[in-house]
Amino acid sequence: MIDSMSLSLVLRDLPSAGSRDLDRALPVMDEEEFRAFYERTARPLWAYLARITGDRQEADDVLQEAYYRFYRAAARHESETHRRNSLFRIATNVVRDSARRSRHYKPVELEEEALSAVVPENPRATPEAQTAMRNDLAKAMQQLEPMHREMLWLAYAQGASHEEISEILGVRAMSIRTTLLRARRKLADFLTKGGRP
Repeated sequence: MIDSMSLSLVLRDLPSAGSRDLDRALPVMDEEEFRAFYERTARPLWAYLARITGDRQEADDVLQEAYYRFYRAAARHESETHRRNSLFRIATNVVRDSARRSRHYKPVELEEEALSAVVPENPRATPEAQTAMRNDLAKAMQQLEPMHREMLWLAYAQGASHEEISEILGVRAMSIRTTLLRARRKLADFLTKGGRP
């Protein structure tokens, strides 16, 4: 999943001090700041990527590519939130580019770890009931359109605001509320039907 090897691979591919690309690739953050940013954002970004790609290995690959592109962009950010949203936007675009190349989104299998973030523990529910709720949610989420899955995940698993979702997914902020409402209704319909369309 996420480890210091991933960060090392991102940093390894960056231009060295003698490189001609140095002026273009100098980060706004130094290496120590970048490592701290990576530590704060890698886990939630990986969970998001695992969720929207449905593949742990692809999530690992996209995670590395997203951090690499983010670091290479050397963009200035207004705040930590803006920096984080920029990273999520880059990662979302990497996934979409990959999907465009393959001409389809893969069916999404939610990992137990990712579902635990969305389905809260209920002390009264048995472990079997918790597993059943997670399975029902996974089946229902698989049936949603990719944009709806992404929005729901960002809003409820990552706790992103409408403005952040707009920035990450590249859609108008005015449409987020309506689209989330539609996505929640579709998800509720699928859940009440036991995961059947």
